Order: sequence, then structure tokens, then C-alpha cells
Amino acid sequence: MTRAARWSLGALGVFAVAAVVVPMIASVDPLAIDDVLATRLVAPMARDSHGELHALGTDRFGRDVFVRMMLAARISLAVGVGGSLLATLMGMAVGAASGWWRGLPDRVAMALSDALQAIPRLVLLLLCASLWRPGVTTVLAVLALTGWMGVARLVRAEVMAVSARSFIDGARALGVSEWRMLTRHVLPNALGPAIVATTLGVGNAILLESGLAFLGLGVQPPAPSWGNMIAGGRDLIVIAPWVALAPGVALIGTVLACSVLGDALRDRLAGESVRSLGERA
Repeated sequence: MTRAARWSLGALGVFAVAAVVVPMIASVDPLAIDDVLATRLVAPMARDSHGELHALGTDRFGRDVFVRMMLAARISLAVGVGGSLLATLMGMAVGAASGWWRGLPDRVAMALSDALQAIPRLVLLLLCASLWRPGVTTVLAVLALTGWMGVARLVRAEVMAVSARSFIDGARALGVSEWRMLTRHVLPNALGPAIVATTLGVGNAILLESGLAFLGLGVQPPAPSWGNMIAGGRDLIVIAPWVALAPGVALIGTVLACSVLGDALRDRLAGESVRSLGERA
């Protein structure tokens, strides 16, 4: 693993731990609105009139930006990881069935995948989010329903490649059932691309969730999300830029770390594949 990938993994780990611990030990309630005139728009590393230190300042309602950003990280990371995992599971199920049984299931699944991929994902997200009540559950469902197509194609290709190998013919000759061959021998050999797609999909899912929240179609206030925090601070960018910049930097850093980690996993899996081919040759 490269140094950048190790740094990215470490940063994501520290950020995840901080997202869990900081809201629990914070002395201020990140959702409470109290004594707004005395605590609103306090600058970073400054104290309010009650003597409370705010590392990243406060917003227009006097709420601590750092604590809210860490609480929002719980939602954004949970939605990103959960949405990516759900999309991967759906894609693996569709891709495995399509690549193993071929025929009509394959044609129907790939036709549906092509049709959905022809529509921009953001348009599908906006449509689905506007049809159902905004919230975490809706965002997770929308991310899963609009993100399985690429994983399905990757898994389908790997399943078709693995199913053509000689050990599958040997297992079939020994009387191993189709289901056992698929779950015990084929899918484990096709997990590499799915894992990479999941890692890369986390950053994309976090970005999409933040975009929906920014537009008011995701997590709803007073629950914090990086998207609605940025939206809430956009009109303060001149007089109190920290309100929008802090969650914006957190969003960019998290997405970048996920992308670097995904690229490193892809390169490592590609290198292992090349080495295994060289050993066979």
C-alpha cells in the first residue's frame, strides 16, 4: 500500500473515531438553540460571552460548528458506507445471477442496467428524493437503487470469466450443485472488483448525499449533515466563512481519502492479478 493510501486510511480512521467520540464528550448540545445573541457567529478559536471555547466558531444560531460537523460526519459516513454497501450487494446479486445463468435473466438485467445508466444518476436521485419523504432511509434506498449497475457489470464479467475455468468443470463433474459452485467457488473469486467499487463508491455516495442535503432533499434540519451545513452557511460566506468552509473541507477531505484508498486497492489487486498470471505462465 502506498504512503498516500496509508495516510488516507489513517485519516478516515481518525475521522470516524472523532465522529463517534466528540459529540459524546462535548460540553455543548449541537442541536440546542439557546441565547443566540450571546453565542452567534463566534469566530474560530474564540470564546463566547459564557466563556465557552469554540474551535471552529459558531453558526447563526450559536451552535458549535466543530461539534455539529462531527455529528454530521456520523450521518454522512453512515449514509456513504451504507449506501455503497447496499448498492454493491444489489449489484453482486444481479451480476452473479446474470453471469452464471445467462439467457433471459442476463438479457433482462443488462437491458435494465443500460436503461438506468443512460439516465444521469443525479437526475434519478432528485426524482426519487422528491417522490418520497426526505430522510436517511430515503437517501440510503435511493443511493442503492441508483448505484448497483456498475457493480453488476463488473461482477457479471468476473463470474463469466471464473465460470469458464477448469476447476468449475471439475466441480460440476463431481456433482457439486449449481448454488454451491456459485457461492463457494465463483463469487469469492469475483469479490476483488466489488470491493474496489465499494471503496470508490463510498466517496461518491457521501458527495451525492451532501448534494441532496444541500438542495433540501436529504437529511433535514435540525439534524446536521455536511450538505445542509454548507447550505446554511452559504449566505454567510463573507461575514462568517467558517460556517460553510469547515464542513466543505471535511467533505472534500473525506471524498479524496476514499478515492485514494480505492485507487490503491485497485492497483494492488491489478498487480496481484498480473503476478498470478506470470506465475502460471
